[in-house]
Amino acid sequence: MDIMSVREAAEKWELTERHVTGMIRSGRIAGAKKLGASWVIPADTKKPIHKKKIQAEKRRGLTGETTVTPTYTATPQADLDKLSEPFKALIDNQGLNYQFYDLLPIPINVFAPDGTAIFVNRASMEMVNCTDASLMVGIYNLKHDPVCLEILGQETIDRIFRGESVSIPDFPAPIQDVKDRGVIEEKPFEAATMDMFLLPIWDGDVFVCTICFFTVKNMYQGRADIAKAQDYIEKHYQDEFDIDKIARSANLSKRHFQRIFKDVAGKTPMEHYMDVKIKKIQEKLLDDSLSIEQAFDVCGVSSHGAYLKLFKEKTKKSPLEYRQAYIKK
Repeated sequence: MDIMSVREAAEKWELTERHVTGMIRSGRIAGAKKLGASWVIPADTKKPIHKKKIQAEKRRGLTGETTVTPTYTATPQADLDKLSEPFKALIDNQGLNYQFYDLLPIPINVFAPDGTAIFVNRASMEMVNCTDASLMVGIYNLKHDPVCLEILGQETIDRIFRGESVSIPDFPAPIQDVKDRGVIEEKPFEAATMDMFLLPIWDGDVFVCTICFFTVKNMYQGRADIAKAQDYIEKHYQDEFDIDKIARSANLSKRHFQRIFKDVAGKTPMEHYMDVKIKKIQEKLLDDSLSIEQAFDVCGVSSHGAYLKLFKEKTKKSPLEYRQAYIKK
């Protein structure tokens, strides 16, 4: 079979080499394969149609295509003996694999070993209000993102791309950076925290890609200053309530902050602080390695008195009843 290099394809199609490489990694060039350290493409491959053009033609009824399925060539293997036959078939078919990810209601990104995004599912795009995956796929690189590097640290980034499973709690979504990079025009929220779970996929001894699942924990709409205050409370829930420190986190005077906060959040800063405390206690109670008293202690409160009463009011259960109900489920 005759082949051409990325450079030859770029010259033939009047594109940049980076653009061609991005299309390969996003699965838009069928038959592309890795030869040593370089990509090669069948010589008779036609220039891929831009996604926006495909969408426009579909609207006008000019093309019979119904889907654009990524065809990333590596086949992940992950303890297949432990999986059901239908799920084995799903994993063996990378196109079906991506379609499956696209159906899931949780945000999912897939990264190549070099850090480049090779797939972004629909839920992830909807979360940040992005309408064009090509602005991220083949372009965004987690390894080279200075914002994420500052948040996660070089050691964590290295672990991810060594092919380790990594869990990152309370990751602050860099939504402003997403806007600054031109991926979105307007921020759909002011701030959010989420848990990240990164799972490597291996093909024998070869690290194929890492799949990143996001679980959104908190999302703050409205004013940026109030979002900062809510985020401050979330991060300092174990501390004693201090209205002065919280107001300073929003760069507002205490009196002005208290009025604005209630207008935006629908409750006072103290009420929000107590709600966060109860939510954190609920999370800790689900850890059966902790006693009930320890679950309260790690949240900075006693399992007796005011917060025990508030817990019962909010959940309609005692801490023991809440834990037992979860274990039963």
